[in-house]
Amino acid sequence: MTEDYRLLVTGTRRLHEAGRKLVRERLAVHLELAKKAGQRLVVVQGECISGADQEARAWGWLMKRAGEPVEVESHHPTKHPTQDFGKWPECGPRRNKYMVGLGAVACEAFIDSCNSPRCRQPGIHPSHGASGCADLAEAAKIPTVRSDLWKT
Repeated sequence: MTEDYRLLVTGTRRLHEAGRKLVRERLAVHLELAKKAGQRLVVVQGECISGADQEARAWGWLMKRAGEPVEVESHHPTKHPTQDFGKWPECGPRRNKYMVGLGAVACEAFIDSCNSPRCRQPGIHPSHGASGCADLAEAAKIPTVRSDLWKT
């Protein structure tokens, strides 16, 4: 195998069943691309206990146990083994910047509507964390697919 196929996954903390299915489908596409290139798929995610991170992590571990060339790379915002991203809520964006800086072949962003009680932006709009991470990935020239779950 050659260099790893690093896939950055970002997304909302809440996913409905259609969103969970979409995460699994998109990851399966990237696994096939990685295998065709003779690479191991590394699923890079932020280790949230719910939503897109949790779905990507669970899928990755399931594929690995099934013998597929998949690794799961987790970057918890407050319990990271090598980085101090500070305190909540600033640690999330700092962690996202760190993950993007590690590089990736692609980024999959699963974005639902914002439901933060701290948000003062009026109207229905995309979640800030996942959108911010996708913005960082695009600025770093990482090909990014945004799945706007809040529009469906």
